[in-house]
Amino acid sequence: MKILTRYILREHLGPLAFASAALTALLLLNQVAKQFGSLVGKGLGWGVIGEVFYLSVPFIIAMTLPMAVLVAVLYAFSRLASENEVTALRASGVSMVKLVRPVLWGGAVLALLMLLFNDQVLPRANHRLRTLETDIARKKPTFALHEQVINEVIPGKIFLKPGHIDEATNRLREVFIYNFEDPTRRKTIYADSGHMGLTRDQTTLQMTLHHGYVLEVPRDDPGTLQRLYFTTDLVRVRGVANEFEKTEKDSYKSEREMTVCEMSNQYEQGAQQLQVARHDLASTLGNAAYAAATGERRPVAEPVRTSTPPSSGALYCDLVSRVFGNVATAEAAEPPAAPRARQGTTSKPAPEPSAATPAKPAAKTPAAKPVATQPPGLPSLGQQYVRQHAAPRRAAPKKPAAATVQHPESARATKRRVNPDSLLHALPPGVRRPGAESVLLQPGGAARYVPPNPASRITLPSPGQLDVLRARITDARTTMNRYEVEIQKKFALAAACIVFVIFGAPIALRFPRGGVGLVIGVSLVAFSLYYVCLIAGETLADKLILSPFWAMWMANVVFAVVGVVLLARVQRTGPAARGGDAAEMWETIRTRFARLLRRVGIPADRRAA
Repeated sequence: MKILTRYILREHLGPLAFASAALTALLLLNQVAKQFGSLVGKGLGWGVIGEVFYLSVPFIIAMTLPMAVLVAVLYAFSRLASENEVTALRASGVSMVKLVRPVLWGGAVLALLMLLFNDQVLPRANHRLRTLETDIARKKPTFALHEQVINEVIPGKIFLKPGHIDEATNRLREVFIYNFEDPTRRKTIYADSGHMGLTRDQTTLQMTLHHGYVLEVPRDDPGTLQRLYFTTDLVRVRGVANEFEKTEKDSYKSEREMTVCEMSNQYEQGAQQLQVARHDLASTLGNAAYAAATGERRPVAEPVRTSTPPSSGALYCDLVSRVFGNVATAEAAEPPAAPRARQGTTSKPAPEPSAATPAKPAAKTPAAKPVATQPPGLPSLGQQYVRQHAAPRRAAPKKPAAATVQHPESARATKRRVNPDSLLHALPPGVRRPGAESVLLQPGGAARYVPPNPASRITLPSPGQLDVLRARITDARTTMNRYEVEIQKKFALAAACIVFVIFGAPIALRFPRGGVGLVIGVSLVAFSLYYVCLIAGETLADKLILSPFWAMWMANVVFAVVGVVLLARVQRTGPAARGGDAAEMWETIRTRFARLLRRVGIPADRRAA
């Protein structure tokens, strides 16, 4: 490694470590402030509370590391330019591309490490955190009492009002207990003093009361009130709290708790379901069209053969398995469901020949004979024309549009214009129009009525069935987009380490005296735009408006293009040794924005407003 390369990388390591630690600490403190109150009120141990925040760190690092790269690049190159080191290097023949190249290689290495981190560490941490939060939600909070207040011990059943509580010794004075567990036998307990505590399993409240009485209405005589005095009484209330139990194994995983290979398997299953759903919809519509044209069932087609094109997740899994072996092991995905058989078709497995009965040679199945639509002596020159009529024939029906009939069996396929009304007039006298009539075209334009076959009646799909098929297609596409978005998000966040190097370096070199204001201002604006684009892109992809790739990579593409343009300009002009502070940067942005508005055609008075 050359001296210049080591020097530039060393200038970036310190700001990178400081920025990543500071940003991670700030976001972690925000997480602690939001969840600390609810966790402490559950009566959990400090180890469980610490584990919750410890498992939140990987998600925070995945968000703050690209931010730290931008901060480090802005700070390091701004310092090199402000101390005229960049000017000296350019005078020695070092171009801007050579100056930025070591940081680009460092960003590429960091992006690779971050991709492995997002793929292996982050999903496991998210899974453990989600399981731990579920276990915490199942635990009831620790019992707590307040003085001179009616405390609800068991909701709707037992209430407790202490006059005074000694928190050091848990002693009680002037205790009232209202018991409504049995509506027909309500009790009120009063004690002059007592002692309160939880049992060893931390689930039962135990109170030892002294010098009191119990007011109770007996069941056999509801009109009387019974009072029993006691010197010492032991009262136990079960189920006040429960013991915290961790779930050891939880097989359910959301898309944010899966590795890339696991999500790739789910994506392939969704793609296969999409192909099957589209095939079912196409075959249903094709069968309906065939039935409307011929009055017969369509021949049973072969089952659809699903084939999933290679996705980015599958390519990544193949590459990782070749390089690192079994690092990205994914759970075995369930085999895709076989396509459903269409209505009216059944398939039976062929029986296996037994040992006692010799296997007979397979008999030749005679080919299905076509339906005789013409007398044997006449040549086959036409096909059936089918119409559906629900109402009886009128005396003077309106003349429909002429139908186009094609004779596929003739040497030359010719089209003839045939009037459907003339075909219907050719029906035998006394024959009413049934639900479906078949009219046979004879040579020369004559027609003959063929009675419909009851076995070949076709049930057309209803609008509800078509809606179900379309819903299957939409659900499959939504599932595919959900997993593809998470896969592309892992790749895009890792690539942001390279993109922010390209974007931040020319800004820092163009404004060398920007200082901390430049670093903070540009970082906040860039972070806000980048993560707003990520959130908006994810929403659009989930609604099937935008493809998952562009939804997650649009921000990277925009920042990379802006960075390349700025780097080319800095390469031509070079950074100024003097000037170039944050005020000049904002003035340049304001001037360019006003020029853009002038080109668009917005007048000056409206721009000022």
